[in-house]
Amino acid sequence: MHDERSPYGRSPYGPDDRESGGTGGRAARRRAPNGQDGRRRSPLVVVGRTALALSSALVLLASGVSWAAYNWVSSGLNTSDALSAIGGKDAPKHLDNSVNLLLIGLDSRKDMNGNDLPREFVKDQLHAGSSDIGYYNTNTLILMHIPADGGKVTAFSVPRDDYVQTFNGDGTSQGHFKIKEAYGNAYTVAHDKLSAQGVKGADLEGKSREAGREATLATVQNFLQVPIDHFAEVNLLGFYDIAKVLQPIEVCLKHPVKDRYSGADFGAGHQQLNPKQALAFVRQRHGLEGGDLDRTHRQQAFLSSVTHKLKTEGVFGDLGKLQGLFDVVKKDLVIDSKFDVLDFAQQATNLTGGNVVFHTLPIAGFGTRNRESVNLVDVPKIQSIVQSLIGGKSASPDGSGGGAPSPSTKAAPATVDVLNGAGKVKPGAAGDELKALAALGYTAGRADNAAPRQRTTILYGAGAQEAAQQIADRLSTAAPVSSASVPAGHVQVILGADFTAPPATSEKSTAPGAKDNAPAPVPSDAFAGDSVKEGGIPCVN
Repeated sequence: MHDERSPYGRSPYGPDDRESGGTGGRAARRRAPNGQDGRRRSPLVVVGRTALALSSALVLLASGVSWAAYNWVSSGLNTSDALSAIGGKDAPKHLDNSVNLLLIGLDSRKDMNGNDLPREFVKDQLHAGSSDIGYYNTNTLILMHIPADGGKVTAFSVPRDDYVQTFNGDGTSQGHFKIKEAYGNAYTVAHDKLSAQGVKGADLEGKSREAGREATLATVQNFLQVPIDHFAEVNLLGFYDIAKVLQPIEVCLKHPVKDRYSGADFGAGHQQLNPKQALAFVRQRHGLEGGDLDRTHRQQAFLSSVTHKLKTEGVFGDLGKLQGLFDVVKKDLVIDSKFDVLDFAQQATNLTGGNVVFHTLPIAGFGTRNRESVNLVDVPKIQSIVQSLIGGKSASPDGSGGGAPSPSTKAAPATVDVLNGAGKVKPGAAGDELKALAALGYTAGRADNAAPRQRTTILYGAGAQEAAQQIADRLSTAAPVSSASVPAGHVQVILGADFTAPPATSEKSTAPGAKDNAPAPVPSDAFAGDSVKEGGIPCVN
C-alpha cells in the first residue's frame, strides 16, 4: 500500500490516475510531499498505447523464418538478465515442457537511454503533451502459455490497475500497489541509489530499467503462481514504429465511437487505420462501457489483426520484408538473454496460425486505496482459473500470493479482534469481517468500534505475526505491525474508511485446510468480458 514512509515515495500518478507534471516521477514526488499531486493530468495523456508494442514483439517472436530471426538477433538485439535474478527455490515449477511468455508494454515516453522521445511525436501523434510527463508503468501485461505439444495458445491479460502485493527482483515485498507500478517502484529506488553512486547516462537508465523488469517479472509470477520462461518488453515508440511499417491496420468495432481525449473517431464495422488512428484505437477508454477493460480487449483485437495481416500478406515468407521489419523493432524491443529464437520459432507457429485465445482476468470490483481508484481482485480465484486452463502450481504455501490463506494452507493460529474505524459509513463492517475471518479458521475475538480513521491497519501480539500477515494479504493493507498493546496470540484489525470487504469465495477454493485442489472447469463468464480469438479481425467495443 502506498505510504508516505515507503522508499518508493508516491506513485507518479495521483488520485484516480491523475499524473503529476515535471521531469519524471522522482522529481514529481519530491515536489509533492504527502502524496499531494501537482497540476492535474490532462485526459489526453491517458495511457493505452501498449498494444502496438506487443504486436511488434509478436512480429519477432511468432516468426517461423528461423534464418532471418537468427541473423537479426545476432546483429544487436537488446537483451536482459532479469529472469536470472528472480529464479530460485521458491519460484513456481513447470509440470511439462510448455513455455510461458510474458509480454510487457512499457508506458515510457523515453528511449532506451532515458532521453525524451521527440516532442513532435509525443504531441502530434499521441496527443499526449510534454514528454516530461511519462513514467514507467507497465500498462499492458499479457502472459502467453504455449503448450509443449504445439496446441492452442492461451493468453491472459492482467488489468493494469489490479491491486496486488508487488515484489522486487530479490523477492522482498514492495507492499500493495497497482500491478503496473511494480516496475516504476523498483526503477525509482535503483535510479536514486545508482545516481548517488555516480552512475550516469545510458548506464544509469539501463540498470534502473533492469531493476524494474525484475520487479515486474517477480510480481506477475507470484500473482499468477506460474513460472515465466521468457519475456519481451517494448516501449512506447515501438508501438508507433510497427504500426507505421504495417499500415493500414484493419480493425472492427461493434459500435461507432468518437472520443476527444484519445482522438478516436470511427464508425461501426471494419476500419483501415493509419499509425495515428491505430494509437487512438488502443488508447481509448472514455466512452466505452467497460472503460479500461474494454481497452484491454482493443489491445487483444489489435494483436489479432496484426498477426492476421502478417500471415495473410505473406510477410513471414518474405525475408526482405522481415528484415525491414526487424530493423524497426530491434531498437525498441528487449528480450531475455536466454531466449533461443530458433527453438522458439519451432514451438510458436500457433501464435500466427489463428490458434490463440486471449482472456482478460476478472476483477472482483472497484475500490479506493490511498486515494487512488483500483481494481480489487480475488487472488485465489484468479490463480485457480489460470491453473485450470494451463496447469501448474497452486497458490504459494506461505500465502504470499495475496488474499486469504491458500487452499492448501491452514489459517495460522490466532484470535482476531476487529474494530470498526470507518464509522457510520460502513456500519456493521467489524462484525461481518470477524465472521468471515472465523469462517476461514481464525478464532473469533470481539467486534467493536474504534476512533474514525482513513486507513485499515493490522496490529499483532507475540506469536501472531503469521496470522497477521495472512489477514493483511486478504485485506490488501500495509504490512502488519507488532504492538505491545495487543495480547499475545491476538491480531487486531482496525478497519478504516478505505476498507472494502474482500469478495466472497466458495469454501472449496478458500477455506484453509481444503484437501481437494483439483482444478475445476472454467465457465465462459469467468473472465472480464468476452474472450478474443485470434485468426482474423475480431469485432470489439
